[in-house]
Amino acid sequence: MNEVLKRLNIDKVNSGVCTGTRWLPANGKENVSVSPIDNEEIAVVRTATLKDYESVAQKAGEAFKIWREVPAPQRGEVVRQIGEALRNNKQDLGYLVSWEMGKIYQEGLGEVQEMIDICDYAVGQSRLLNGFTMHSERKKHRMYDQYHPLGIVGLITSFNFPVAVWAWNSMIAAVCGNVVIWKPSSKTPLAAIAVQNIISDVLHKNDVPEGVFNLVAAQSSVLGDNFVGDKRIPLFSITGSTAVGKRLSAIIGARLGKSILELGGNNAVIVTPSANLEMAIKSVVFGAVGTAGQRCTSTRRLIVHESIYDQVVEKLKIAYESVSQKIGNPLHKDTLVGPLVSENAVEDFLHAIKQVQKQGGEVLYGGTPYDCENRSFCHYVVPALVEAENHYEIVQEETFAPILYIIKYKTIEEAIALNNDVPQGLSSAIFTQNMLESELYLSETGSDCGIANVNIGTSGAEIGGAFGGEKDTGGGRESGSDSWKYYMRRQTNTINYSTDLPLAQGLRFGF
Repeated sequence: MNEVLKRLNIDKVNSGVCTGTRWLPANGKENVSVSPIDNEEIAVVRTATLKDYESVAQKAGEAFKIWREVPAPQRGEVVRQIGEALRNNKQDLGYLVSWEMGKIYQEGLGEVQEMIDICDYAVGQSRLLNGFTMHSERKKHRMYDQYHPLGIVGLITSFNFPVAVWAWNSMIAAVCGNVVIWKPSSKTPLAAIAVQNIISDVLHKNDVPEGVFNLVAAQSSVLGDNFVGDKRIPLFSITGSTAVGKRLSAIIGARLGKSILELGGNNAVIVTPSANLEMAIKSVVFGAVGTAGQRCTSTRRLIVHESIYDQVVEKLKIAYESVSQKIGNPLHKDTLVGPLVSENAVEDFLHAIKQVQKQGGEVLYGGTPYDCENRSFCHYVVPALVEAENHYEIVQEETFAPILYIIKYKTIEEAIALNNDVPQGLSSAIFTQNMLESELYLSETGSDCGIANVNIGTSGAEIGGAFGGEKDTGGGRESGSDSWKYYMRRQTNTINYSTDLPLAQGLRFGF
C-alpha cells in the first residue's frame, strides 16, 4: 500500500493547497485521512485557511485572463494529455479511491475510467463549442449566437465519487476556457491530492498558466458558505445532500450566481410481468448493493407487479444471500460489498431499518451490522431487503446505504405514480418487453426523473449523456450532451452591413 502512495507522490503529511503544479503552504488544521476498511490512518492533509484560499482565488483570476484566449482545440490537447496521464496511473489511483473511500477495487478502477472517458469526450467537445446562425427580420443584417468562457468555476465534490466528478466538471470547464477551484470532500482528500500530482507534469510541459486547475482542501467551518458567496466565482457545481444544496444555492442565488446542483436521489426500478427477470434481478442487485448503496443513483425502491411479486422476492433473497458471502475488504478481488464510509453512515443505516419497521415495513433479508472479526470497529453491514409502502416517511427519504424497499403495484399507471411520488427525481428504470409500457414510461406522463431507462438499471450512467435530475435533486446537468453550455457565457450578436438603421418590429423613431 505504501508503494501506491509513493508512486502517487503522497507523503505522510501533505499540503491541501495547489494551483496546478505548485503546492503552497497550508496553514490550517490537519485532516487525518482514515480508511473505512480498517480505521487505519493513510496519511495527513494540512488544510487551508482563508488567507490560503485568497492566494488561490487571486491566482485563478489571473490565470483565467490568459487561459480564455488559448484556442479551444489547444485547451483540448492539454485535456487529452491529462487523459493519458490518468491512463498511466489508473491502477494506483483506483486503488487509492478504494482504500480511502471504501468502494471495491473494480469500482475504483471504473471511476478512474470515467475520468479517462470524459477527457476523450472533452477533447472532441473542444472543437464543437458551436452557436447558431439565424436570419434577421431586417434587411442586410446577420444574427448569430456564440459562447464565451465564463470565468472561475467552483467545484464541491462528495466522498462517494471523489475523483470522477472532478473530471466531469473540470475537463468540460477547461476546454470551455474556464479555470477551476476544487474543494474536495474532507473524507477523501488524498484522492484529490493524487489527481493534482498526476496532472502536474502535463500542466508543466504545456506551459498551462498556474491557477487553471486549483485545489483547496479546507474545513467547511473555514471555507463553506463564504466560498459559494464569493462573487468572483460565477458558477458553482455542487454534489451533496439536498439540505446542503438548498442552503448553498440560496447563497449563490442571492448574488445572482449560477449553480449546477447534483443532490439526493431516491431511485426506483419498476418490474413488470413481461420483464426479463434474470436481467432485472442482476441490475437491481448491482444498483442497490454496488458502492454499498452510496451512489446518488443507487436503486432504493423496487416497484413490482403483484403477479410476480413473490417470485421476484425469492430470487432477490437468493441473490442477496450470495452477495452477503462476499462482504469484506474492498481491495480483495472477490469482495462485492465494502464498508460504509463512516460510523455515522452505519448509524443512519440502522436508524432507517428501525424506522421502516416502526412504520409497518418488514425486513425480508439483512439489515444488520456485519459480523466483523474486529468487533471494536466495523463499518460493514448486511444489505437489506425490506417490504414497504411508498408513503412511509423513511421511504420518502434518501438513506445513503444498501437498503432496498420493495413495493407492490397493480397497474402500470400506478407504478409510474409510485415512481414519481417522492421528493427526489434523479434516476429511474423500468424492466418490460411491452412497448406500450416502455413508451408510456418515457412519455410526458411517465417518469419525472432526469434519467429514465428501459431494461437497464438506475446506476452506471454513461458520460455521453447529461447527468442530473429534477425536483429535490437540484435540476443541474453535467458531463455529456450539451451540458458544456452551463460552463459558458451565451451571447447573441447582430451585425448590420448596410448604411441604413432599420429598427426591429418595424418601429419608426424619427427626429
